[in-house]
Amino acid sequence: MSGHWEPMLEQVVADRYARLVARAMLLVRSRADAEDLVQDALVSTFGGRARFRSVEQAEQYVRRAIVSRFIDRTRHDTVEHAALERASARVPTAVEDQPTQGLPDELRAALARLSPRQRACVVLRHVDDLSVRETATLLGLSEGAVKRYVADGVGTLNALLGTTSHSGDDEPVRLIPTPEVRHDA
Repeated sequence: MSGHWEPMLEQVVADRYARLVARAMLLVRSRADAEDLVQDALVSTFGGRARFRSVEQAEQYVRRAIVSRFIDRTRHDTVEHAALERASARVPTAVEDQPTQGLPDELRAALARLSPRQRACVVLRHVDDLSVRETATLLGLSEGAVKRYVADGVGTLNALLGTTSHSGDDEPVRLIPTPEVRHDA
């Protein structure tokens, strides 16, 4: 028996899959991990027989589910990694970065150096343009925690990229290159 949600799922996958994967790559390091994250988000979104009025509405829901799944995985991976370190002295190998559509390599690399919560908060606030309240609700954090993670994340990005910006609550962050400072002896 076919559900009313199946055509919407098919349309989201056909029309928006590449964009969803590109968005997920802001959070994870490899295309394979991004595709897995999108798949999990699609299953969780449409597995509950969700009903959407438009592809845009469905895409927004999937984008938010991507971040939720990323946070869930990070929590699980952190616990699993700690157990592995206790059990052995092996260090996991780094996953090679893959290019992310539409973002400079330097910004992608800098985002990867943020903590998972900072990265999620910065991406939701300044890439997805969600409010502090929406970000807090989505991640299950207080609004103050979101502000702190965003401020810390933007501060780290500024330091890594040599930029100046603020994490104001009302406008998106715009990175502005600062001139190099030379210290001649």
